[in-house]
Amino acid sequence: MAQVKVYYDQVGNTLTVWFGNPQDEHIAEETGEEVVLIKDKAGQVIGFEKLNFIVGKSAHLQVAFETVAAS
Repeated sequence: MAQVKVYYDQVGNTLTVWFGNPQDEHIAEETGEEVVLIKDKAGQVIGFEKLNFIVGKSAHLQVAFETVAAS
């Protein structure tokens, strides 16, 4: 079963999402849109980090996933 890991850092204001193994991180590449792509040695994106991500004090961070059938 595939796992998606989501980390929200309230102090650093970052949201990090992993859909690969975090230990496989080899390089991080900024996109210029306050998003950093995290790649493995093969250059495959295994996660991303959103910079300056802020959830309001009264709001809760909610994450929802939806699967799409392969065609």
